[in-house]
Order: sequence, then structure tokens, then C-alpha cells
Amino acid sequence: MIRKNIAFVTGGYGGESVISYKSAITIESNIDTEKFNVYKIDITPGGWFYESNTGEKSKVDRNDFSIVLPEGKINFDAVLIGIHGTPGEDGKLQGYFDMLGIPYTSCDAATSALTFNKRYTVAVSSFGGIKVAKSMHLFKHSPVSPEDITSKLQLPVFVKPNNGGSSIGMSKVSEAGELEAALQKAFKEDDQVLVEEFIKGREFTIGVFKYKGDITTLPITEVISKKDFFDYEAKYVAGMSEEITPAIVDEAIAEGIRAAAKKVYQLLNCRGIVRIDFIYDEAKQQPFMLEVNTVPGQSEASIVPQQVRAMGWTLKDFYSALIEECFNY
Repeated sequence: MIRKNIAFVTGGYGGESVISYKSAITIESNIDTEKFNVYKIDITPGGWFYESNTGEKSKVDRNDFSIVLPEGKINFDAVLIGIHGTPGEDGKLQGYFDMLGIPYTSCDAATSALTFNKRYTVAVSSFGGIKVAKSMHLFKHSPVSPEDITSKLQLPVFVKPNNGGSSIGMSKVSEAGELEAALQKAFKEDDQVLVEEFIKGREFTIGVFKYKGDITTLPITEVISKKDFFDYEAKYVAGMSEEITPAIVDEAIAEGIRAAAKKVYQLLNCRGIVRIDFIYDEAKQQPFMLEVNTVPGQSEASIVPQQVRAMGWTLKDFYSALIEECFNY
């Protein structure tokens, strides 16, 4: 059997590139090299490069996304996308690969661009019948006063950059006097900001992917943060949060979360592995969707690898399934 050439792309142009490189360690060590020829491509503001095991760098020809090595020119049959943030999670790379006709493992360009914008994601999801928190979408060029916000939303609220992930620039605001500083913090990261009402409840997150054409859910994780909320420190500093996989939860609640996750995946026309975050409002007995992560973290301690193992799969099996499925789109 002829092994397919797979480009595994990592890096990125923004602050989340640090997370991309953490994920890259896990992904690279778990791709089945007996099935695929794997070439890691580092995409940075300074250029796109393939680096060999001996440290030699080869520049990527962006005209056809190829590299030239001593053994000859390498064209890629598919791309495994492992970039958090821009340009791998916001649709830019996906559009580029679409133009070249190269399959890839993530959501398509339109879905990636939509889900990268938190406000548009919850708006479309709400239109499709998914429960979401009440929110406001703010723009740097059209300032809104804290008084305008508190007249429309009930405190406490979350203030976060509208685009991007990893909870960078995010704040929880309980007092009106804290709003201005939280807005400034978020606007340092993005020209758009989402202000969202706090929903009290248990936080759950669930991986969803397509396997042999069927939408498949991974075991649910409950996230219990030792901080006031699941911020960057709680996500990436050891001991700052507890992640229980599989979640200890009544089956009726679990089934409601799984059903909502599958509906979101289908509604937004997702591909590959996505992780969807929910708050379960026990008073209303309903899951409220928070956001959709189309390139979820894959470091050894990340949630999706935990869920894959809890399902009884190896990461090698999982990445093989993602790569093989992308040829069906």
C-alpha cells in the first residue's frame, strides 16, 4: 500500500501559537507513520518551513503547498491542522487549501470563520434552537458605555475578545465599576468584544467528530475551576482546575448535552474534531452552549486526549480516523 503524504501544520501568527506547539508534541508522537508519511510544517509570520529530523529547514512553496527535499518534490495528499488561532482556526488556511484542492482535517473555511467569532456562533446556534446566554457584541470603533451594558445585561457578566481562544483577555465582572477595565483588557486582544451574562451551573465540555460518516461524541468532561472561572491560568497551569473524565452526571443530563452537541455540530456544518463547551443550568434543567472550538487543544493533558482515552481509543487510532475521514469531504 502506498502511504499518503500528510502535512501536519503547527505554529500560527498570534499569541495562541504557544498552545499550538504544545499540541504539536502530542499529535506528532501519535500519528501512525506506518500508514502515513508525515511532514511537520511550521507556519509563522516569518515564513512557512518544513524542518527535518536533522534540523535542516526547507521553505514551503505556497504556489502549490509543496516542499523540495534531497529525494525530490513532495506534494501533500491531506493536511492535519494543529494551529490554534489565526490562520489555522479562523478559516484562512482552510480557504487556501480549498483553492488548491487539498483535503484537511478541520471544519471548512466558512464554519471556521463563523465559529472563530463567538458572537456569530451563539447567534446562529440560537437561531437553530440551541440555548445560549444573553449577550452584547461591541466594536472598538463604536464605543458603548458601561451604563449601556448594565441597562441591557444583568451582572455578573463575562467580557472576552470576540475572536480567539484560550481565554486570553477574558474577565468576569460582578460590579459595574469593574466593567471599564475589563473592556480595555479585552479590546487589547481584539477589535470586537463579547459581553455575556453569567449562567450559574456546572461546566461541561464534549468532543464531537465524524467517524465513518456518523457524528460521534466523546465522553463528557466536567470542568471544575479553582479560579472564579475557567480562565487561561485555570486551563494551562497545573492544579488550577479539576477535569473529571468521564463526568459523573445523571444519564438524563449527559444525554441532553450529547444531543445538543450533535445538533450544534450538524447545524454549523462542522468537520473533524471540535470541542463544544456548555453550562448546565440545573434550575432550568437545560444545557446552554458557551462556544465551539474547531481546533481544540491536543497537549498530553488536554481535554480531547483525555476523552479519547476514556472512550477506549488510542490517540494513534483517533488521528488516523481524522485523517482518513477528511478524504470523504
